Amino acid sequence: MAEDKLFGELPEQAKRQTDAGSAGAPRLREPRRDQIELRAVDIESLIGEDHPARVIWSYVEGLDLRELEDRIKARGDRPGHPATSPRLLLALWLYATSDRVGSARALERLCESHDVYRWLCGGVSVNYHTLADFRVGYADLLDRLLAEHLAVLAEVGLVDLNKLAQDGVRIRASAGAASFRREATLDRHLATAQSVVAELKREVEARSDSSNQRIKAAKERAARERTERLKAAQAALAEIKRQRQAREEKRNNGKKPKEPRASTTDPQARVMKMADGGFRPGYNVQVVSAAGQQIVVGFDVTNAGSDRGLMRPMLDRLRAQTGRLPGCHLVDGGFGSAEDIEWAHNQGIEVYCPPTQSKHRTDPSLPRRGDGPGVLAWRVRMASEAGKAQYRLRSVCECIHARWRNWDLRQLTVRPRKSPCRRALVRSHQQHPTGPPTQNRLSTTPSTRPQLRNNPPLPPADRKMRNPKASQAVRMRNWQHCHWKRSATCSVSSSAKADDPVFQSSSE
Repeated sequence: MAEDKLFGELPEQAKRQTDAGSAGAPRLREPRRDQIELRAVDIESLIGEDHPARVIWSYVEGLDLRELEDRIKARGDRPGHPATSPRLLLALWLYATSDRVGSARALERLCESHDVYRWLCGGVSVNYHTLADFRVGYADLLDRLLAEHLAVLAEVGLVDLNKLAQDGVRIRASAGAASFRREATLDRHLATAQSVVAELKREVEARSDSSNQRIKAAKERAARERTERLKAAQAALAEIKRQRQAREEKRNNGKKPKEPRASTTDPQARVMKMADGGFRPGYNVQVVSAAGQQIVVGFDVTNAGSDRGLMRPMLDRLRAQTGRLPGCHLVDGGFGSAEDIEWAHNQGIEVYCPPTQSKHRTDPSLPRRGDGPGVLAWRVRMASEAGKAQYRLRSVCECIHARWRNWDLRQLTVRPRKSPCRRALVRSHQQHPTGPPTQNRLSTTPSTRPQLRNNPPLPPADRKMRNPKASQAVRMRNWQHCHWKRSATCSVSSSAKADDPVFQSSSE
């Protein structure tokens, strides 16, 4: 019994190897991506309680969307697949717009991979076609919601519709400079396109296998759409001729006007002068906001290269939308039209617009020949200190354009002109206090101040810029931006070193 061991049946332990080379390979946890993993996800906990997406959803939940819900055919026990909720589609586009996402395909990918968009979807799958159709097909709904929202804000006293400010911003169109053609070129291309359509129709009508027939039908559709664009370009060319002839008759300077051209890609786009001095195809987006506040009241997308003469159409649009006209209307010097100012005076509207300097260097506040009572009152009003103080409120509306630029609204990627209006409608909803996830006023607190690395990059210079001074201005602007960024980085680094105790101890 004494020789029996307590644990005699256990295997003997091998002696520890002292040689590291003979110890064997290390045991590691290597990734294996060919295995299937099931996860339990709490969708509600994907985002925080104070996330901006919750503000967007709470805003959309309070909207009256019965107009869209009445169009859904899948009801009760009737057959049909359930439709995607209009509230979900509107919330997705509102948040995506504030997140600088304007592509339906990109939004579809985010709904599958990004936690914020997955929270908004709540397990509902969406595809890019549904998202694109909703943005393009329901502009009337967004316009009505904007008007109702303004009425509620005015009723509770959050916005003053009696004093408005108007300004325009030029945004690039989805058309290249090479797409603009003269009348002879348009006629030649139209004849060629019509012959191609006729030939493809004969080929499709001829009996063939189904695959080739589908390919030929697609080619016929593409040729037919090109023919329609060419016809639209010809109609736009006639309108350009009429407008140019009216301007030449008014000027009567004896110069031969240039032959007009129209775009075959976007017939409604016009070549206009941009903010950097270059000339590119674009649109003139007119925005009206509450004076001193970043709340959009109305907007319109035009193809006029100048702001002159656009004040009265915007006021008429506001009267049709809100049922009233403002008492004060603030615009910049580009809107200064004697006819519009006189009309506004007859409607009981006080226009605050800086008078333009004449070529004779005379005092612009003095009355001139042909001035009506409205223009005379406007000159006296702008010469007073009270009028100048009122006009200073107009500068706040420039921040709306800055926000749109920060949201990457530099080019309208859809066409024709009604489609940019629909995209601008989504942008307009972002400027309301209960709509956007961002603040309505620019804040200078340290928590909300934009960091240098998060600033959006400047737009690249256009390679086909027609004005040589414009390209020089762009190069100077880029140099100034890089110089400012370098100096700001250096100042931040130096201040950080001064506040850091590690640097202070090392210097001591």
